[in-house]
Amino acid sequence: MSDDVTQILIKVSEGDSGDAYNKLFSKVYNELKDIANQQLSREREGHTYSKTDLVHEAFMRMINTDQVEWKSRTHFYGVAAICMKQMLVDYARKKLAIKRGGNFSRQTYIDDLIPAISEAKKIISLDEALKKLEKFDKRMADVVNYRFFGGLTIEETAEILQVSTNTVNRDWVKARGLLYKELKEQL
Repeated sequence: MSDDVTQILIKVSEGDSGDAYNKLFSKVYNELKDIANQQLSREREGHTYSKTDLVHEAFMRMINTDQVEWKSRTHFYGVAAICMKQMLVDYARKKLAIKRGGNFSRQTYIDDLIPAISEAKKIISLDEALKKLEKFDKRMADVVNYRFFGGLTIEETAEILQVSTNTVNRDWVKARGLLYKELKEQL
């Protein structure tokens, strides 16, 4: 199956977007739902932003870009995880924005995703800490994104980053320590 996904991604990258997107979506849908489930498992129960919503919006964002040249199914899932994470961070920022129209608030299907300001602050703090880590060591930040947000294994992360599994293990341990220190200072 992974070879099928890789072949479809190659066709998409080469510009064959006709039937390829439909085939791709049916092949990757369940895996994307698993990634979305992992992302949303950190959120409060009962919000209105479902796994399906997150999967569909992320997929639409990913296929509407010509800037990504898909290398493999693992690369695709890694990008999907980062895209979903960014959607949640953007929503948290929106939740904290000062200008929200006074008493008027426009309701969307994700308005209940982050119920409290403190939760939004935590998500934004994590994103800021990841950005600092990325300036210090981009590969370590990528390891965190793929492992934590994407739920990828050490082996899959190593494949995407084209490094050894030992390197990913070392980066994972160091990155968690640095992020813990940074988040402890922020919160």
